[in-house]
Amino acid sequence: MADSINTDTYDVIVVGSGITGGWAAKEFCEKGYKTLVLERGRHLDHPDKEYTDMLQPWQMYNRAMMPEIYQEEGRYQDLKEKSYPYWSHVSQFFVDEKDFPYSNPEDKPFMWTRGYQLGGRSITWGRQSYRWGPKDFEANAKDGHGIPWPIGYEDIAPWYDYVEEFAGISGNKDSIDSLPDGQFLKPWPMSAAEQFVAQNVNASELPAKMIIGRCANLSETTPTHQKLGRGPCQARNQCSQGCTFGAYFCSLSSTLPAARKTGNLTIVTDAIVESVVQDEISGKAVGVRAINQHSKNVTTYHARVVFLCASALASLQIMLNSKSRRSPEGIANSSGMLGHYIMDHFGGAGAYGTVPGFEDKYSFGRRPTNVYIPNFRHEKQGDVDFIRGYGYQGDGSNRPRQGHTGERAGIGANVKGEVGKPLPWRIGIGMFGELLPYFDNQVSLHTTKKDAWGIPQLHIEAHGRENEKRMLVQAAEDAKNILIAGGCTNVQSFHPDVNQHIQIGTRTHEMGGACMGADPNKSVLNKWCQAHDVPNLFVTDGACMSSCATQNPSLTYMALTARAANYAANLLQEGKL
Repeated sequence: MADSINTDTYDVIVVGSGITGGWAAKEFCEKGYKTLVLERGRHLDHPDKEYTDMLQPWQMYNRAMMPEIYQEEGRYQDLKEKSYPYWSHVSQFFVDEKDFPYSNPEDKPFMWTRGYQLGGRSITWGRQSYRWGPKDFEANAKDGHGIPWPIGYEDIAPWYDYVEEFAGISGNKDSIDSLPDGQFLKPWPMSAAEQFVAQNVNASELPAKMIIGRCANLSETTPTHQKLGRGPCQARNQCSQGCTFGAYFCSLSSTLPAARKTGNLTIVTDAIVESVVQDEISGKAVGVRAINQHSKNVTTYHARVVFLCASALASLQIMLNSKSRRSPEGIANSSGMLGHYIMDHFGGAGAYGTVPGFEDKYSFGRRPTNVYIPNFRHEKQGDVDFIRGYGYQGDGSNRPRQGHTGERAGIGANVKGEVGKPLPWRIGIGMFGELLPYFDNQVSLHTTKKDAWGIPQLHIEAHGRENEKRMLVQAAEDAKNILIAGGCTNVQSFHPDVNQHIQIGTRTHEMGGACMGADPNKSVLNKWCQAHDVPNLFVTDGACMSSCATQNPSLTYMALTARAANYAANLLQEGKL
């Protein structure tokens, strides 16, 4: 079947509608450019009938439990292993690997979590929003691992300001060098037990500092949010079900509505982009080829600029599959670096303990964030045998109540009388480690396996090494010491078996593969997320990252996307693209 040609004229094509795709669409539309957003998944509205945040369990399909068909081996395997909310009322926002397979070595499995719908994974992201600090952008150059960043903190700081004000980030100004302050809404309060632990930790001789987490849930609204119909967070902890209130930052409730208000936005869903079309003479991108998910008809869309925002690994799959006589190894790959330096945060180490006292206090509500401890191990600080470092995120400080599980010994009135009685306060912290950028942590196109649309499956080879294993051991020890310094008792630490393979992809923070760098011979993108080889091709999702730091990356993706879109818009205005 011959390709059909879309005859509409667009200034910009944005591939993907998640966190970065939504931002790119908003920026170009507000600057007056006709923008086409292509999303491989189905259409959703905000709020959508697929949202389940307003339903009670008895109103949901199968009482919110997974039907037996999904219990079979290989279905939603990544969600099971990652301990995601594995229920029928959220599964619609995640991809089933049985239907959308990918490839990796059996002895080094990678966990690739995806969301194929308008809004992408912005519907289900964890919403933790932290700036990178100056040391994060300097690390590659200082210790010689990976491609040196072509930008520093000062280049992106104004764009952090910009995206924070629009998205709505709650937080406190904590004056910590490794975690710069930003433009915050009022912070979510710590519990009495957390305040006790944090005050003790922060007053101790340890370099660690415990703060309340910064998150993209509206603790209050500003006129910017109100104009889009967004309301304040109700602290219900049902974010993964879609938020009818628009209380957390999501493409569906924030950037895409802002873009739509301009009249410059066109959205096409069920459009699986399989390649970027490159002019053989000029070398510029002239558009993309997309396959309809249902009919499998192929359409070529044309534009002056292409922004790849499909998510890190998906964008790499598109680029590697964009082969031509001019780019036989994939578009923008003259350096040979495309697909290399795949990263993700790793974890599994931490500690938990009892917070003494506070018997007259109880945990109340379901706050959308927990405590956070920024990285304090930069530049081999302390007597350690690894480089880079890790931060910690709280897994909830609460005062649980005695349950009525059948696993408890005893029967009768005494057991019933204990049910519901408050237990001591508990607190736990878990490590988010920085995986070094390794050249041979890479993705490629499988030589024989293809998906249902004839696109080669992505083959992923990435794993942790000795540096990461040493980090895990020390992170467990540090976590124990932090909680002891915080005044906790019965502290127990934990870490994975470091004699086993360290799995990557568990944190759902895939990065790298089209890394930014100053040298076109050693990197794929320049400091504007612009391809060295293809001046009108930009990649602003996680693929552009040259290192992964320890902080959740989405806020940095937003800032880089807004910055790159502003730069590209200026070039369009000047007639240079």
